[in-house]
Amino acid sequence: MNELALLLAATLNAGTVLAIAGLGLLINERSGIINLGAEGLMLVAAIAGFATAVHTGSDLLGFGAGMAAGALLSAVFGLLVIWLNTNQYATGLALSLFGSGFSAFVGIEYTQARLSDRAKWDVPGLSDIPFIGTVLFKQHPMVYLAVALAAWLFWFLYRSRAGLVLRAVGESPESAHALGYPVRRIRLAAVILGGALCGLAGAYLSVIYTPLWVEGMVAGKGWIALALTTFATWRPARILLGAYLFGGVTMLQFALQGEGVQIASQWLTMLPYLATIVVLVLISRNPTWIRVNMPASLGKPFFPGH
Repeated sequence: MNELALLLAATLNAGTVLAIAGLGLLINERSGIINLGAEGLMLVAAIAGFATAVHTGSDLLGFGAGMAAGALLSAVFGLLVIWLNTNQYATGLALSLFGSGFSAFVGIEYTQARLSDRAKWDVPGLSDIPFIGTVLFKQHPMVYLAVALAAWLFWFLYRSRAGLVLRAVGESPESAHALGYPVRRIRLAAVILGGALCGLAGAYLSVIYTPLWVEGMVAGKGWIALALTTFATWRPARILLGAYLFGGVTMLQFALQGEGVQIASQWLTMLPYLATIVVLVLISRNPTWIRVNMPASLGKPFFPGH
């Protein structure tokens, strides 16, 4: 029973990285912009956050540096695709490649660096509850922040005026423009906010989850977060659920190895990505369902006055 509790606790921890990044990408896509550069964003944010935490000893400053790095790169991406009307897919892929190379270059001197021992977090009183305390109440505050962020984003998109405007921009930017809304600025703000959340996910990965710097340490999590938005049909609660599902698959490989299951480690490492492919294949069998839920202008450029 204790092993199961530890597995579930590790699942929540692993899923947090995907949840925060996925929610950031959801904001992007609700505005009509698809960003394939999440992997690169997270890598640059991971080294920015880790380097800052090493030099300052502050996790919060590390998170801030990661968010700033993600927001800055996303702002550049946004200016290219929104104002200069470059292809969103090609620009996103270029951003991903840039982030991979730049983080590897900058991170060379940090490969041997180590952070101080991580503080143990728990909720006083509740963390002593058998099983539930281990699973739910001994987590880093960022785990709870991811859940709160999903709840806030649901309220923002479906209950607030600003969220309704954002969704309108994603569905029909021409109509929103005709009503007087600054479509380009709204899209840029969404892209920057989404990039900041991807940056926070990258910083959490290197500062708390590992905590160390290794070249390419994001290891496809940016692509899984991107797939999560489709898996979740662009809904915050489903992104949270999907993130924990993939987090569980990731942790399962370690649990199976710990139990001595005689399966090649390469197969176990492939599990999260195989699960991603299977889910996408299952979803793609019903294209009408995706088309009904997907923002109508996703990936399409907008030219004011045309």
